[in-house]
Amino acid sequence: MEILLAREMGFCWGVRRAIDLVEKATEERGPILSLGPIVHNPQVVAALAEKGVQVTSSIDGVSGVPLAITAHGVGPKVLEEVKAKKLEIIDTTCPIVTRSQRWAEKMAEDGFTVIVYGDADHREVKGVLSWAKGKGIALAEGDVPSLSPELLSRVAIIPQTTQSPVRFAAFVGRLLQEHLGQISELRVINTLCNVTASQQAAARELAQEVDLMLVIGGHNSANSRHLAEACREVGAETHHIETAAELEEQWLAGRKRVGIAAGASTPDWAVEEVVRRIRKMAPK
Repeated sequence: MEILLAREMGFCWGVRRAIDLVEKATEERGPILSLGPIVHNPQVVAALAEKGVQVTSSIDGVSGVPLAITAHGVGPKVLEEVKAKKLEIIDTTCPIVTRSQRWAEKMAEDGFTVIVYGDADHREVKGVLSWAKGKGIALAEGDVPSLSPELLSRVAIIPQTTQSPVRFAAFVGRLLQEHLGQISELRVINTLCNVTASQQAAARELAQEVDLMLVIGGHNSANSRHLAEACREVGAETHHIETAAELEEQWLAGRKRVGIAAGASTPDWAVEEVVRRIRKMAPK
C-alpha cells in the first residue's frame, strides 16, 4: 500500500505564531490562562496545558495572571472587560482575522450591513461580527433566500478566513442573483487565508489520485472539516479523524493508494502517528 501526503498541510503560520507566543509567555512568566482553546485541536491544547497554558471559558474571577486571546480573536466588549480587570494580554489573534475585524468595524461605521460568510457559531465569526457593533449578520449558503430586503441596500461581505474560495465566490454570486434588485452598493472584502486555500487545493488534487483520503484534524476544527468537504466534492471516499486511534482497519481493505491531508492546527506528530498506524494495519 502506498501512502501519499498532500503537498501542503499542517500548521499554518498563524497557528504556529499563536503557539510560539503562549509557549514563550509561559517560559517567561509561568502559568497563563487562555480565553478558550488557543487552536481547535484537543491534542495541541493538552500539550500546551502541560507547559502551563490553562483554558478558561470566562474571565469572571480571573485576576493576577496573564490572559491569552486565542488565534480566533475576540470582540471589543471582551477586550474592554479584560482591560478593566488590568490583566496582561497576550494577543495571539491571527493577523488575517484582525484584518477581518478592522474591515467589519470600518464597513459598519460607513453605513454598510456587514455579512460574514461562515459558521455563525464559530468563535472567529462571532468575534468579527461583534466589531460590526450590531450592524452585521452571519450567513451560510442556505440563508440567502430568506435574507431580509431592508438589510440589503449597502452590503459588505467578509468571509470566515478558513472558508473555501469556490464556495465563497458561489455565495457572493447567489446573493447577487437573488437580491440584485435590493442591492445599491456591494463591497466584497477578501480575507480568505491563502494557506487554507492552498491546503484545500492540495487536498483536492491528491484526492483525485488515491483510493481513500484521510483528513487529520480536530473534529471542532472548521478548516479540517472544509478539507474533508473539498475531498468529498471530487468524489473521494474521505474520513475525517482526530487521532490515529480513530482509524478503522476496514477502511484500508483493498486500497492501493491512501492520501493524507491535515488541518492548519494539526501537528506533524499527529500525522506521523496515523502513518505508523496505517502501516501496521495495512494488509501484508
